[in-house]
Amino acid sequence: MHAIDYERATDTAHALRLAQSADTRFIGGGTNLLDLMKGGVERPLRLVDITRIGLADITELPNGGLRIGALARNSDTANHALVRSRYPLLSQALLAGASPQLRNMATMGGNLMQRPRCPYFVDTAFEMCNKRLPGSGCAAREGYNRMHAILGASQACIAVNPSDMSVALAALDATVQVAGPRGNRSIPIGEFHRLPGSQPQAETTLAAGELITAVDLPPPAFARHAHYLKVRDRNSYAFALVSVAAALDIADGVVRQARIALGGVAHKPWRMPAAEALLVGHPLEEARSRQAAALLVRGAQGFEDNRFKIDMAQRASVSALRRAGGIA
Repeated sequence: MHAIDYERATDTAHALRLAQSADTRFIGGGTNLLDLMKGGVERPLRLVDITRIGLADITELPNGGLRIGALARNSDTANHALVRSRYPLLSQALLAGASPQLRNMATMGGNLMQRPRCPYFVDTAFEMCNKRLPGSGCAAREGYNRMHAILGASQACIAVNPSDMSVALAALDATVQVAGPRGNRSIPIGEFHRLPGSQPQAETTLAAGELITAVDLPPPAFARHAHYLKVRDRNSYAFALVSVAAALDIADGVVRQARIALGGVAHKPWRMPAAEALLVGHPLEEARSRQAAALLVRGAQGFEDNRFKIDMAQRASVSALRRAGGIA
């Protein structure tokens, strides 16, 4: 055991001042961080409690979009009237995650920072994990890899991002608002999470000492035609084998805009703009949906226990598109 300093921040500026050392972690709901600390995976020397710095509001933006504070609880966000009516895809994804008890504690910012649930990462009994011990190897490549990546993986890591919420945010083209020692900046959701490459320990593009303050959603375009489909081993409290966030803008039977994001298949929510473009300008037909789904997983590589995900991702994508389009 080692001593941990605990500091309670009073506002964003105070939180940033308290987090100037590399061994400091911000803590909100703590639903992921505390588990990792108990298992010895995360070993911070200081925790900065940010639950009282006032980032829990959900407000309309001047452009017609929505700003969701980083400390808004997942359950509050999922059930907020504006989220349910304008961004049902996000509400569905949040309600598909974890359990009611965890959703009551987990926050939007914390969910974005959720770390992979690869068993070789979360269990320190395994010595080979490049994410936990850079340079040690990736035990999952030759081990049990049923839940692991089929897209965007590398020799260094085949873990997947476990967040349902992030998949919906990717389909909705959200923007992550960040404050840090060098000022504020906006990060498009597609640039927020990283692929593993040779540095799988770096999971996001946040710089040292930066704090997520909010998530911005653009003006709603997919309220009528959106669906989040999560394929998992049981109906609750299970991570996705494959998930699909499908969002369509349809007028006079023709697709004007399309967004498809996959979860459970890569180190970050997976989108393929070419697959989405294939649907635009045409009626939502089965054959074209199948073509888009095949393009979405182009280049996929399965391993011993998860090759089935390549076909599953395509079937799930077609099903999600049908449900989003109201033809299921």
